[in-house]
Parts: sequence; C-alpha cells; structure tokens
Amino acid sequence: MSGLRVLVGCKRVIDYAVKIRVKPDKTGVVTDGVKHSMNPFDEIAIEEAVRMKEKKLASEIIAVSCGPTQCQETLRTAMAMGADKSIHVEVDAATYAAMQPLHVAKILAKIAQDNKIDVVLLGKQAIDDDCNQTGQMTAALLDWPQATFASKIEKTDGQLKVVKEIDGGLETVQVKLPAVITTDLRLNEPRYATLPNIMKAKKKPMEKKKPSDFGVEVVSTQKVVSVEDPPVREAGQKLETVEELVTKLKDQGLLPS
Repeated sequence: MSGLRVLVGCKRVIDYAVKIRVKPDKTGVVTDGVKHSMNPFDEIAIEEAVRMKEKKLASEIIAVSCGPTQCQETLRTAMAMGADKSIHVEVDAATYAAMQPLHVAKILAKIAQDNKIDVVLLGKQAIDDDCNQTGQMTAALLDWPQATFASKIEKTDGQLKVVKEIDGGLETVQVKLPAVITTDLRLNEPRYATLPNIMKAKKKPMEKKKPSDFGVEVVSTQKVVSVEDPPVREAGQKLETVEELVTKLKDQGLLPS
C-alpha cells in the first residue's frame, strides 16, 4: 500500500470571492484583470494528497493543469503546498475557451497511464462551470473504480475506503487501486503555502506539454448561445395570517383553488 503515485488536477478559475460580471456581448464572463486562483475543490485534493504523503501512503504527487501560461502560478501554488512536480498542458486562450471536461479527462487519463499513477485525485467540480464531469469521465476512460464526493479517505488492505456525501447523507464505498477519487468540501481544510515552501516550489520541476502530446485534439462540440445575469430577486411580502398566505398562493396558481 505504501508508495502510491498520486496525480492531482488543479484548475485555474476566477477567485471565489470575485463578483462575476457578464460581458456586454453576452458571450461569456469578464476575465481580464480579474483575480484568479486554484479551484477550491482542487485545493482540497492537493491537501489530501499531501496528507497521504505525510502518512507515508503516497511516494510522489504530480499536479497537472490545462490552460494558458497563467496556469503555471496555480501549479506553483500546488507545489508550494507539497506537490513534488507538475505538468502544465499549455492551451492558448482561444482554444481554452473551447475546452470541455472530456478533453481534460482524456489528457488526465493519458498522463495517469504514462506515469503509472495509482490514485487520481480531483476536485468534485470547478466553481466556474460547475460541470462535475471530469472525474467520472477520467475513470470511465481508464476503466478504473471511482469514488466521488469524498468527505473521508482511509486505507484498508490494498484498497481505499471512501465516505461519500450523497443527497440522503453518507455512503461508504471501498475501491481497489488504481482508482479515481473526487473531493468534497468537508474532506479537509487546505493549508496555506508558507514563504519557505513558496521559494522551494520555484525549484521543483514543471514539465510543459501540449494536448497533441497526449493525442488529444481540442475541438468544441458545444456552442455558448448566451450568458445572462440571474434575474434580480424581487422583494418579498409579509403576510399576517396563514389564511392570507393560502389565498395569495391560490391567486398565483401555486395551490389548487
């Protein structure tokens, strides 16, 4: 069980604290001059990988990110948190706009095979597109077991026991290795990268690749028709009695008359 090789996906997204603005032409959201950071669920995945290494379960952690040059900052953060090395799959801004979870999953699957990875750890979803697809697609392409929405990961005899968050509560599954695991919010609390570790991260190796190196062509099969701001929430009404509420709901057709 010792010496697992762990691959962690790290997506660069608009920082969670930034108020998103839609472009005037409705083709997407404003990204220029906007603060970006690592996807919070991916931070949790990196933290879990580092904890696995601290417990002597993992021997090497490889962080990977697909996207423009700025993704290298995200990978440096991952290495400052404890990843041993990283792979930047360079994709120019125009091509990146067409990149879908399936493209990323194909790249991750090839990297996992090439590097004899035992565990692929990914955030359950990215906070920009909220797709929640990449982990599942990666597992399907590799034909590996998957445990999604992990809130607890433990080692057992040659396997991993994962507590998953589901609508009805918690579900415990056991997966044989190699496996794909996606992380949920309550799995851990990511550490801050310390200044000494940030300095060390600058010396850690970062490999630069292109999607074509993994036999992947990034061609979009989807077209964004329009991006719209959510409707402004209307002011509520205060009603004095239950009878008034029932009447109001009936008037609006939300209750049968």
